[in-house]
Amino acid sequence: MATKPEVAEAVVAKPAKSKKMLIIIIAAVVVLALGGGGAFLYISKQRAAAAAAFEDEGGGESVANAAGSHDDKKTLPAYLPMDNMVVNLADEGGDRVAQVGITLQLRDAKASEIVKAYMPIIRSSVLMLLSQRTAVELLSAEGKQKLIEDILLEASRPFGGGSEAEPEPGKKVRKKAKVEYPVVGVLFSSLIVQ
Repeated sequence: MATKPEVAEAVVAKPAKSKKMLIIIIAAVVVLALGGGGAFLYISKQRAAAAAAFEDEGGGESVANAAGSHDDKKTLPAYLPMDNMVVNLADEGGDRVAQVGITLQLRDAKASEIVKAYMPIIRSSVLMLLSQRTAVELLSAEGKQKLIEDILLEASRPFGGGSEAEPEPGKKVRKKAKVEYPVVGVLFSSLIVQ
């Protein structure tokens, strides 16, 4: 049988080992946490430096430009919906109609009032364009894209835009300054051909 002093030594030895183990575990956790925090800071700084270099090279976009803005003024785009239009198409027999909803994308919010003043002219021009299309043209992707381009051209006419005259052969053509019209895009909100 074990004597009392041997039992006392065994009991005392066990707590000493567990205290050492606890200290080692805590030290390891602290070292890992500091290492992880340092790595996070290092990677964050590297990413920030890379992003800054990318923007300095002209590749970066601001939040406004990423949201679809078209200019460098960092303004959000403005939209102006037109009333839905129902028009007879240019198909033989005249029994095909199209119902079209169009939203104009504007340069900025200030352009909204200007475009609203010319809306009757723009709407009439769009109706004339639509009445010259056939159902086949409106149902094809190319026909829709051509219609968008034509509507954009018609929407710029009240502001001095329109078709560019073809240069005469042999004449030098001077580059014209880029003019920004209030309407910069055309979006379909609905397009039904019956």
